[in-house]
Amino acid sequence: MSIVAIVGRPNVGKSTFFNRLIQRREAITDAVSGVTRDRHYGKTDWNGREFSVIDTGGYVIGSDDVFEAEIDKQVELAIDEADAVIFMVDAEDGITSMDEDVAKILRKVTKPIFLVVNKVDNVQRIQDAYEFYNLGLGDYFNISSINGSGTGELLDAIVEKLPEKEEIEEEELPRFAVVGRPNAGKSSFINALIGEDRYIVTDIAGTTRDSIDTKYNRFGFEFNLVDTAGIRRKKKVKEDLEFYSVMRSVRAIEHCDVCLLVLDATRGFDGQVQNIFWLAERNRKGIVILVNKWDLVEKETNTMRDFEAQIRREMEPFTDVPIVFMSVLNKQRIYKAIETAVEVYKNRSKKIKTSKLNEVMLPIIENRPPPSTKGKYVKIKFVTQLPTPQPQFAFFCNLPQYVREPYKRYLENQLREHFDFTGVPVSVYMRKK
Repeated sequence: MSIVAIVGRPNVGKSTFFNRLIQRREAITDAVSGVTRDRHYGKTDWNGREFSVIDTGGYVIGSDDVFEAEIDKQVELAIDEADAVIFMVDAEDGITSMDEDVAKILRKVTKPIFLVVNKVDNVQRIQDAYEFYNLGLGDYFNISSINGSGTGELLDAIVEKLPEKEEIEEEELPRFAVVGRPNAGKSSFINALIGEDRYIVTDIAGTTRDSIDTKYNRFGFEFNLVDTAGIRRKKKVKEDLEFYSVMRSVRAIEHCDVCLLVLDATRGFDGQVQNIFWLAERNRKGIVILVNKWDLVEKETNTMRDFEAQIRREMEPFTDVPIVFMSVLNKQRIYKAIETAVEVYKNRSKKIKTSKLNEVMLPIIENRPPPSTKGKYVKIKFVTQLPTPQPQFAFFCNLPQYVREPYKRYLENQLREHFDFTGVPVSVYMRKK
């Protein structure tokens, strides 16, 4: 699929335009300059022609800011990757020195460049836009990202210039969300896996803001890796930007298949990590716990065993979760983490034949039936798996109201023991026969 990159200095409306093209509020927008940091991908179509769009952070040359240097690198990568480039400027501010710096870079690019003057929403702004001829990039397009005026003519011109590529029907890929506290190493983990600096990484907590997908293929299995912003306690979230980032991360958990929960080994399985774990469990997602920065922990004979035992105590009663100890910095066991996540996804998608279920479970129930309540005896006659995305089982009996939680947990543990649902929450329901 053809790719179009949107570039320009900070705060000219690139993310607003990106959201309009993909028809979803996926990129965070705010009046504060420099909200977008990583490259953000989306898909749009115009007149029956589909293409990908890349939203980039604002380009600033010569800044001392650690983020802006990294953002510039991301913008350059996006320009290299794209088939066409939208250079967005702001009619309200006119030409700035930063616009001239970006124009100087784009004049050396041989791909189609579309100079787009944003925020042209009245007659006066149309007059003001003439000065952008001085950038030496030829004709320009007047648009307003907020209300969409002028975008039709721009998209007509873009589609005309895009190279013809054979379109392949894309299937919906499984989604693996990398979640955790700020600064646990989530973006570094994905960068190490894909072998490029796809996401900006710094020592500053809260570097990642948007939840961003990366297509990845490993062990003959293709899926989307979703990098998310770190989730902190609600009372510590002070600014609107971080609030939106956390909401995006929670939404990423809700819409994924498997959560890779990254925790900092030097901080342990603390309260906030536990909150994220239980959020994933409540949403019935597959879970893999990744203990990162294991190289920084002083080790004795049973350090790993004791650390794992402590995590499992905190997770009770849902302890059937794989735990992988890794070091992203040293690239230790990062592929083991993905291999484990693939296994958990397969466990979550597992379908067991009704005949096999009854063959295994009914003798177990007969040997240890539900305890009687008020002199009533429960007889379970039949079990079947429900047609849901995650494992859910219905046990049909004469008195479902008398089956208590401890016995349901016993049935769940038996299902886990005989059919391997490691890393996946299992739901057990009692139904009237």
